[in-house]
Amino acid sequence: MRILTDAQETILKEERVLLNDLRASLIPFGASQDDQQTLGQSIQQLDELFLLVMVGEFNAGKSALINALMGQKLLKEGVTPTTTQVNILRYGEEQERMVVDEHIHVLTAPVELLREINIVDTPGTNAIIREHEVITSEFVPRADLVLFITSCDRPFTESERAFLELIRSWGKKVVVVLNKIDILQDPGEIDQVQDFVVENFRATFGLVPEVFPISSRLALRAKQGEPTLWEASRFEALEGYIRETLDESSRLKLKFLNPLGVGERLVDKFLGITTERLGLLKDDFTRLQEVDSQLAIYKDDMHRDFDFRIADLSNILFEMEQRGQDYFDETIRLPRVLDLLNRKRIQEEFEHQVVADVPQRIETKVNELIDWLVDADYRQWQAVTEHLAERRRVHQEHIVGDPSVGSFHHDRERLIEAVGRQAQRVVETYDKAREAELIADGAQVAVAALAAVEVGAVSLGTAIAILATTAAADATGILAASLVAVIGLFILPVKKRQAKAEMREKIAELRERLIHALRTQFEHEIERGLSKIDEAIAPYTRFVRAEEGKLVQAEAELRRISTGLEALKVRVDEVV
Repeated sequence: MRILTDAQETILKEERVLLNDLRASLIPFGASQDDQQTLGQSIQQLDELFLLVMVGEFNAGKSALINALMGQKLLKEGVTPTTTQVNILRYGEEQERMVVDEHIHVLTAPVELLREINIVDTPGTNAIIREHEVITSEFVPRADLVLFITSCDRPFTESERAFLELIRSWGKKVVVVLNKIDILQDPGEIDQVQDFVVENFRATFGLVPEVFPISSRLALRAKQGEPTLWEASRFEALEGYIRETLDESSRLKLKFLNPLGVGERLVDKFLGITTERLGLLKDDFTRLQEVDSQLAIYKDDMHRDFDFRIADLSNILFEMEQRGQDYFDETIRLPRVLDLLNRKRIQEEFEHQVVADVPQRIETKVNELIDWLVDADYRQWQAVTEHLAERRRVHQEHIVGDPSVGSFHHDRERLIEAVGRQAQRVVETYDKAREAELIADGAQVAVAALAAVEVGAVSLGTAIAILATTAAADATGILAASLVAVIGLFILPVKKRQAKAEMREKIAELRERLIHALRTQFEHEIERGLSKIDEAIAPYTRFVRAEEGKLVQAEAELRRISTGLEALKVRVDEVV
């Protein structure tokens, strides 16, 4: 039983805490079962014996190498894929095989080397049975040290290079074993193959590997009674490396570092996912800000256009007022003093010459305003729909990362689709006539405007008739007294000013009531339209804001863990 120093025990505890924090941090991402399982196995690995994993293509000689290490044929060998599951070799007083599950068998044997390390034989990575490669890929992250076996007759193939990249991505230490050197003719050829492997490894990974050229077949024969083959097998260097270079301190260091490598790989992966998602959300925020800007501009434009339309209505009333001024100047004067005695005639003339078609013109303008408001609302919904349709297209064309990790992409796409569909549905079912009817009914604008003008006109006409009659009566009474100058200079001008003032007052009141009614309804409809748009995109907005908060928090936690893992790697080098 290995006893750790206090410093080593502290590192072990801190490593467990950090890796468990990482496991918790992956939950919000909906990390795949493979990632969760790999991390869990790495944490568990801290309490297990050193794990030496043999990988390579089928027929590279992995099983033969293990048999040579053991000094006996524990594993089957052959030119076809013979290893169909992961075989874990452990120390045991008896040689036996235990089936852990469909893909993992445990073999025990009374071999001294197995007291210190466990050895793992994996299926060939280029076997026709693709499941074998999957099994091997899933087991590699558990390794403390990887022996990559390649054959002299096909060294460092493209598939081997790709698989080595996967191993290196997990931060594993890799030792290359160049097997089957007995098939080459002379040592010069062995050196050439070894140089080829070293150069390609260096070009791919930027470092020079430890390479051991061996013949597992000759080594096993030497151990089983043909000692003269031992030197030719060159097996002593590899065996010495495993037995001596991987001493207790080296094994312990690798034991500590490998889970840290797994943790760093997962941190980098999910930091990348975080960056990618935050980038997408930044685009989403930009789109939402664009929608807000569009709506703000829309609101400003609507207010400006509304003021122009109200000005048109005001002009109708100003024109009516001007006609009234002209009418009073023409009618309330001395030559027509006798005409003023006919109240009905005066009222009819006022309504015909002054009021004229004002009610119809105002009603037309109000109806035009309602149609304009409905059309503008419809166009704004179309703009939102097109904007979201463009967002969906960009989203679908630029998804990066692993869409299978968590529900982020699915939720985001579903919300954009849902909001887009709702906006499109509003546009497709937009009944302009009905909307206009609802607006008109809501405030009864058209009716109120018409009634206001008509009532104002009748009451004003009646008032004018009364004024005119009174003025005429006063005038005739003064004529009887032969005071014509008094009539022209005082009575009629006073009555005229009184009539003009009352007309201005009533038209101003009418204008104020009409504009207030229209503006109130206009503001209500603008806010109602904007509220409907806000309500439609609210789920999308809430999702973007909530996800940003979660991702920023997750990013900070992942960076904290990353810093902790880096610090632990330095301390491992110092105390182990």
